[in-house]
Amino acid sequence: MSEHFFDKQISLTEWFQGIKHDDVLKHRDEDNEKRERLRALNKIIDLPFDKPVQFSAVDIAEKTPEFQKYFNEHGSEKCALRLIPYDSSLEKLRMRGLTVHDVVTDWFPKQNIDPEKYRADFMGHSDVNYWSTIFVVTDKGITGEIIADSHEKLTQGFYDEHKPIMFSYDFKTWTLSRQDEEAQKHLEHLISFLYVNDSDKQLLLINKLNAKFVSRYLKGYFESVDTDQGVWFIDYNRLLVDDIPQFLTDEKISAHTVSGNCASGGVAKGRVRIISDPEDDSYFSDGDILVCDMTSPQYVPFMVKAGGIVTDRGGITSHAAIVARELKKPCIVGTDTATEVLKNGDFVEVDADNKVVKVLEKVS
Repeated sequence: MSEHFFDKQISLTEWFQGIKHDDVLKHRDEDNEKRERLRALNKIIDLPFDKPVQFSAVDIAEKTPEFQKYFNEHGSEKCALRLIPYDSSLEKLRMRGLTVHDVVTDWFPKQNIDPEKYRADFMGHSDVNYWSTIFVVTDKGITGEIIADSHEKLTQGFYDEHKPIMFSYDFKTWTLSRQDEEAQKHLEHLISFLYVNDSDKQLLLINKLNAKFVSRYLKGYFESVDTDQGVWFIDYNRLLVDDIPQFLTDEKISAHTVSGNCASGGVAKGRVRIISDPEDDSYFSDGDILVCDMTSPQYVPFMVKAGGIVTDRGGITSHAAIVARELKKPCIVGTDTATEVLKNGDFVEVDADNKVVKVLEKVS
């Protein structure tokens, strides 16, 4: 897959918009205000987060004295910028990895926005990544993925030499898809921040966070990073709290079977259609089995039509996996070899519940 698909990755809200999700505006509101929720958690339970320096977009456009002071002091530093709309019908715009100077002088003018309709959140950016995680805390326990790499390798699924480690914790015992003492130590440190005493529970409720708890842990969907600037939680979402499917091993069962990890349960049968470039006018029928390296937003039309989805890469917490669950399509990710073993026209059964793709009829 060419690298431009990686560059075009968008937020989960825009994925939901692409599949015409019924609650896309609700999800957009939740996403737009996540750092305000993290700010409340920081004040009450000392949860570390990537605290933004906030301005109105008008401050940037008009170079007000307050913003000019920030620009002068931090212009050479790399940053992440979120342009967050006051109206949830507008899309959030975001950028990461440029200096404040380059953002303001080059990137920001190209967005062609009405500054009156946005606020600007500037946050730190680091190119040194120790750990990144995505996990959910539900009544059944804590389940997710951790990777010794940058965070977008989990959300987008395009990991390289570092593969994600899946994990679960039933509030008693840790289970990891491969043993890694440093990863488990980091996970234990992370969830310690989510252990809430009774008095703090009341404060969280008073702050209108609509917080919920299980075994004294704060329930929800969380994302975090550990960089040379410290450990930060970067998302606390109250809507994305569905269980993440449990994992098995990556063992390949036979020459005509591929296996991976269940991103979305179910069983489907259909003809394999390998799509290497979603911008090609590829023939794809309703019910075909989409097979690819990893899905990006450009694959959404195929995902909507597909009977099942199978990828070489990607994790169970990636945006694509979440979208597959919303579509209720059987989806297996992280097979490593699906695009090599399977051929266009093969008739297969995607048994996502058991994490395997069986070839029922091989093309000659």
